[in-house]
Amino acid sequence: MGNLFARKPIEKLMAEAQEVGEHSLKRSLGPWNLIALGIGGIIGAGLFVRTAAAIADRAGPSVVLAFIVAGVGCTFAGLCYAEFASMIPVAGSAYTYSYATMGEFVAWIIGWDLILEYAVAASTVSIAWSEYANRVLEWFGMRIPYQWSHSPFEHDAAGLHGMINIPAVFILLVLTLLLIRGTKESAFINGLIVILKVSIVLLFIGIGWQFINPVNHTPMIPTPTTYTTPQGITHAYGGILGILGAAGVVFFAYIGFDAVSTAAQEARNPKRDMPIGILGSLAFCTILYVLFSYVLSGVATVEDFRSAGREASVAYAITKYMPGYEWLSKLVTVAILAGFSSVILVMLLGQSRVFFSMSRDGLVPRIFADVHPRFRTPYKSNMLFFVFTGLFAAFVPADVSGEMTSIGTLFAFILVCLGVWIMRVRRPDLERGFRVPAAPLVATLGIIVCGAMIYGLGWTNWVRLIVWLLIGFIFYFGYGKSHSRINEPPPEMPEGIKLSK
Repeated sequence: MGNLFARKPIEKLMAEAQEVGEHSLKRSLGPWNLIALGIGGIIGAGLFVRTAAAIADRAGPSVVLAFIVAGVGCTFAGLCYAEFASMIPVAGSAYTYSYATMGEFVAWIIGWDLILEYAVAASTVSIAWSEYANRVLEWFGMRIPYQWSHSPFEHDAAGLHGMINIPAVFILLVLTLLLIRGTKESAFINGLIVILKVSIVLLFIGIGWQFINPVNHTPMIPTPTTYTTPQGITHAYGGILGILGAAGVVFFAYIGFDAVSTAAQEARNPKRDMPIGILGSLAFCTILYVLFSYVLSGVATVEDFRSAGREASVAYAITKYMPGYEWLSKLVTVAILAGFSSVILVMLLGQSRVFFSMSRDGLVPRIFADVHPRFRTPYKSNMLFFVFTGLFAAFVPADVSGEMTSIGTLFAFILVCLGVWIMRVRRPDLERGFRVPAAPLVATLGIIVCGAMIYGLGWTNWVRLIVWLLIGFIFYFGYGKSHSRINEPPPEMPEGIKLSK
């Protein structure tokens, strides 16, 4: 039982970070690549789809405040991620940080939780990609039949049930193959997509501002009540609980900046560049989100978001309330489709890197750490995760998977905030490229805000998280604990590495 909470030595982590050769990942990312990865992971389904869901079901125009609450929680967590990434520049993100601070069992929990975050996020966004792909096809008089573009648990107004979501599986396959080809190539494609989608979001904000109807923002915080969705699910609407619940929902829009930390072992100068990538992308996207949600909630009414399909909300608002700008509606649809692609790319990247680290620690089979001899990417891990995410995307509805992702991410952020505080006490001597200002206060506030958003998501999501963790315990005690390499000596430290000031 002692090994359950055995911590991985920092010296061993630092040696792994400096490892070179055919079994290591290729260092090819600079600061702008990392910022673009963060923006690519952040701006996507959460902005365009979850915003509409938060307005309709929980917050109305106070969704703007929900984005600020979520942004504040992310800032606290982002600062903690930045310190860890500059101190321990190893693939694995929160999993690796937890292994060094709270021991193997907690590390397993957070690693298993990150699988939920990245895998389900990739699946959720691919489902949204499928919806928008159909909208684009409709411009040319084509459409993928309902049963081939929806899960078996969904049905249309006529009672026609879905069978499998083929477009969602298709985009997952294409992006998995791109990741196998190389991280640098993937980052280049992601950069082009980021430029396109940010430009169009700014265009919507700039043009849409003049169409804001002040009546739609009155009152900014609706009177507390409840709202029952067409699926029969009742949510707290308006007031503080509505804002907190909406913050938990739109929090999905922020996941992505933490995926930057999973690429630490592929950054050229991680101590300097990782904090720039994490905090730069987070700050930029928070400002963009607040402006976007203010304009969107001011242009259309709450009833519009309840009657229009979530996937069509932005285009619907433009078409109905912004006459003469139908071209912008189509442009936004193209931007959303491209943006979803970059989010999926970043989520799949983060997912495979977490399992790469877990595999090297012996907690999951060695196959997840196999590196392609030419491309230097964890190609087998990418392929296996394509199967996992593809099954999710093909057969699970988006609403369920979206909120599962939010609660999984919030849980990871709480442990990262706690880990920074622990490392300040246990290893104050370690060299840190970035230090969290007022660390105990920031870490505590991060834990409180993220915990409040978990509370706002409701008991059904708590149960889903607990069930997922129980499944993880079965895997850990059945395989991981007996194959752990925690007691193996660290690899030889490359000459010249400094572990402390």
